[in-house]
Amino acid sequence: MPVALELTGALVLAAVVSGLAGHAHAQDALPPYAVVGDAIPASLTSAKGDPVRGRAIVADRLVGLCLLCHSGPFPEERFQGTIGPDLKGAGARWSEGQLRLRMVDSSRLNPDSIMPPYYRVDRLTRVAPAFVGKPVLSAEQIEDVVAYLMTLRD
Repeated sequence: MPVALELTGALVLAAVVSGLAGHAHAQDALPPYAVVGDAIPASLTSAKGDPVRGRAIVADRLVGLCLLCHSGPFPEERFQGTIGPDLKGAGARWSEGQLRLRMVDSSRLNPDSIMPPYYRVDRLTRVAPAFVGKPVLSAEQIEDVVAYLMTLRD
């Protein structure tokens, strides 16, 4: 691999990680949640999320990073991913609890999942010291994304 390409890749990765650093919320311990079957039925915050904020998180490539792997109803966003399922119709395909578990830790459903755990901080490898113990998204942000995804019915 040419050095310039390796350097470009390293810079992109550094930008993604630095973006996560600005948006992750450090917590001594994440509040507990209960997984029931293939879902986390209860809100992580005891409150409903805001779908407008959720859409902004999903579409922001430095916060949610969703569009790196997923596509969806975001006509203003170019270069959407195709690795993960299309987010269009997510609220019709999955329940709120199922979406919440997929955001929190999709490896609970599929140990080979390449989707990162957005709200798990244990059993992770190769985590920079500055990010140890910090989820990618806060509980509130997870609830906002889930609220937005539930609006996607078509």
